[in-house]
Amino acid sequence: MNKQIEKLRFFLERRGFYVSSRLADRLGIRAKWVRLFFIYSSFATFGIGFVAYLILAFWLRLKDLVSTKRSSVFDL
Repeated sequence: MNKQIEKLRFFLERRGFYVSSRLADRLGIRAKWVRLFFIYSSFATFGIGFVAYLILAFWLRLKDLVSTKRSSVFDL
């Protein structure tokens, strides 16, 4: 059972938007604590924490797309 949970965690961390790890790096804390905060806040607020997570993921994705610098016209 524990191995299945670890596989699921690895899959979600690898395929996710890395919101937790990027936010943890910016705050200087471990990503585990950021994930726990989102989990507990989603239970406490009936899903508002999950919505905030999705908004942050969307915002970080847009930021990455906008800040990508191209070296020439042919990179489009």
